[in-house]
Amino acid sequence: MPVHRRSRLLARALVLTAAATTAIGVTPGGSAQAAPGSPDAPSRKDVKSQVEQLYDEAEQASEKYNAALEAQKRLQGETTILQGEIATAQDELNDLRGDLAAVAGAEYRGGGMARTAQLMLSSDPEGYLSRARTLDQAATRQQETLHEVVTRQRRLDQRRAEAAGKLEALEQTRRTLADSKQDIQQRLAKAQKLLNSLSASERARMTAQDARDAEQRATRGTDRLDLGDAPAASERGAAALAAAVRMIGSPYVYGSTGPRAFDCSGLMYYSWRQAGVTLPRTSQAQAYAGQRISLSEARPGDLVIFYRDMHHVGMYAGGGVIVHAPYPGARVRYESVNAMPVSGVVRL
Repeated sequence: MPVHRRSRLLARALVLTAAATTAIGVTPGGSAQAAPGSPDAPSRKDVKSQVEQLYDEAEQASEKYNAALEAQKRLQGETTILQGEIATAQDELNDLRGDLAAVAGAEYRGGGMARTAQLMLSSDPEGYLSRARTLDQAATRQQETLHEVVTRQRRLDQRRAEAAGKLEALEQTRRTLADSKQDIQQRLAKAQKLLNSLSASERARMTAQDARDAEQRATRGTDRLDLGDAPAASERGAAALAAAVRMIGSPYVYGSTGPRAFDCSGLMYYSWRQAGVTLPRTSQAQAYAGQRISLSEARPGDLVIFYRDMHHVGMYAGGGVIVHAPYPGARVRYESVNAMPVSGVVRL
């Protein structure tokens, strides 16, 4: 990629939004903690540190939310299939029971006389014996049908128990979704309140400083981005990286997988989908989606997982640089791979 194009992409990547917006109902606003410039107003440094911590905690809650959302979709699908299978099995069981009831009714209407007595009184013993053999065959079939009824009833009970378990898990997942959403909202609201405690000029300076810091990390203090010349590990990896780079400048939005906004794992999910690969939805699951390699072996297109609990992910772009969706207020951009503690590297 030409240097001047890389520079334009980097400049675009380092532009920050004025406030965080999210796909789960969080909007900027709120009253300030203290009037900007007052003795009680926190310093820009303190606000930046606290906001970064809140964003980090919100991202952890967001990945939990994403995992619960995926589990909800899966459980809903499995429950729907199970309920359909149960309905079909119940109809078949009802038919078998109807057959048994018809045979039992016929025997009852026959009087239930012992076969020896029926043979002695019969005017046609040979005919009776022939009919008896037919009855024996029918009794065998009846016994087989009875066994099938018992077996199917047992299977049906198992399927119902399985469906009940999935419905219970689905309800628990819904509660997790609600809790995670509330957690994200609360932390973002606190972050926004802290930001509102600064004056407009202080917020602008903090935003500009964040951009400069990111640029220095990505360019190692030079005026250009050097991604090196190492090839991607595969054609799909190259295609995924190209898709991620095209998204530079897109806003960070919790729970989003594109095409206009992303969270960290959502950007990886979207980019690899453009390469024909469907990744798991969360960074924790993406950490096990391929082969684990060392950071020294990383090639363009590899996933880089960050933090011990693996709640953040980016894509290796080469030259010790990743492309990722950082946090609310920051757009998809290049970043040094050393900006955060690396938990692992994954090659797909």
